Amino acid sequence: MSSNYLNFRNSVPWLILLLEALFIISSYFLFLGPDGQLLPYDSYPEFQDVNHMVIFGFGFFLMVLRRYGFSSTGFNLLIIVFGVQCSVLIEDLLIFFHLEENGGFLESVAKAIISMTAVIISTGAVLGKINLLQLIVMTLVELIVFYVSRWINKTFLKVDDHLSLMHVHLFGAYFGLAVTSCFPEPSPRLDKNESTPKSDLLSMLGSVFLWVFWPSFNSLLAQSKIKAVLNTYFALAVSAVTAFMLSALTSKDGKFRMTHIHSAVLAGGVTISYTAQSISHPWIAMILGLLGSVITILGSHCLQSCLNPPLKIHDTSGVHFTFGLPAVLGALAQVVLFVIREWTNSSSLDYLVLLHVGAFCQTISVALITGFITGSVLNIRLLKIIPVSKYFEDQFYWEFPHLAVGF
Repeated sequence: MSSNYLNFRNSVPWLILLLEALFIISSYFLFLGPDGQLLPYDSYPEFQDVNHMVIFGFGFFLMVLRRYGFSSTGFNLLIIVFGVQCSVLIEDLLIFFHLEENGGFLESVAKAIISMTAVIISTGAVLGKINLLQLIVMTLVELIVFYVSRWINKTFLKVDDHLSLMHVHLFGAYFGLAVTSCFPEPSPRLDKNESTPKSDLLSMLGSVFLWVFWPSFNSLLAQSKIKAVLNTYFALAVSAVTAFMLSALTSKDGKFRMTHIHSAVLAGGVTISYTAQSISHPWIAMILGLLGSVITILGSHCLQSCLNPPLKIHDTSGVHFTFGLPAVLGALAQVVLFVIREWTNSSSLDYLVLLHVGAFCQTISVALITGFITGSVLNIRLLKIIPVSKYFEDQFYWEFPHLAVGF
């Protein structure tokens, strides 16, 4: 494959080397070391769970395409390790300029891993349509913008630090949709944009990983960890049961569809992420899990057939109805539950509700605007745009010795 757009030897390795050198030099001057209060040792298992979740879970979760498995898992690992270093650097800069409190290095890494979830979700929307060079640029831009969005929420809208971090699903989904709208749609006859039983099975394995570790994700930085774990588990359990029920009801022959189960079993974890540590009654979490699964499956029907075609949006992994819509539902539920909890504080309730709604709207607006800008930048010729006919193809990035000729 000697085409210029496929030859990354003169771009990707040098960009990786440059960025890694920047991270190493920056860590020498800005590394905070063990000073400050670290996360308690008890939190390390949860930290490791989230690490497994983003690497194993999302790595397999994105293996939905028949010819893009190497890139889905390999590129996922690369951008995670790059993104975590970038996030820690941004966190250290914010602490250096006294814009963020120093919670210790382990907490910075924990926030970095959670923040990377936004990039991974966005990657699902553009999967197979952008090359590694474009993916690295998108990762760096999205992380910086996400931290800016979080800083606005915390500084001006007085949103709790943990709550602002949970906007990660909302931001990642709509940033990815805005980016993918800037790329041409693949041809409907392109069979590479389809799954196989093997890719569906591996993707479902990723969903199972994510399902198992999602309570740790929601509770890692929460103050009330037990509440967060229990509420997340109940929400996930109900969303999984609802997914099987609705899948059978909405399919013509009454059989389960793997695409439904693959997406909807996680809806409860996304929906409950905003309120996991504040809900006192498990039945509320269970209702949110049920509603999250309903909006995911029904949304997949409506969006794919009604909304995506006129808007020219091709969402490769269905991140809108897997993460975007449940996140919107969760954000609205957080506002409703906040109003119920603070109903007696009528003097400032309107103002506080306005701040919470403002944070929700600000996150979506910033994600959409910066996503469109980023998508436009990624389309410049310097970043080696992939022709539509070459979408969703592993062979252009990885060696396949068994396909070599001339032996």
